[in-house]
Amino acid sequence: MNSISLSDIQRNLHKLNDFDIVELVDRKRKIIKGYFLDSSYKDFVETLVENKNKSKSKILKVSGIIDTKGSATRDSLRDERLAKYE
Repeated sequence: MNSISLSDIQRNLHKLNDFDIVELVDRKRKIIKGYFLDSSYKDFVETLVENKNKSKSKILKVSGIIDTKGSATRDSLRDERLAKYE
């Protein structure tokens, strides 16, 4: 996978045209800021996001059955789980 710094993209935006997937790197701080995907991957990425959201909603529906208040959220479930170990 190719890496491009953020400053390179600001100066030469056309460099993104040469690659399908590029790792965006902040070279000053030496951290990965994200990834650039070509628009040809749009349908694939949208499918992944939909599947992830569906699995989250299924978990919250099941936990809502267990939760008598019906107010279960992802954050409240995480906090409840972490409270057991405090």
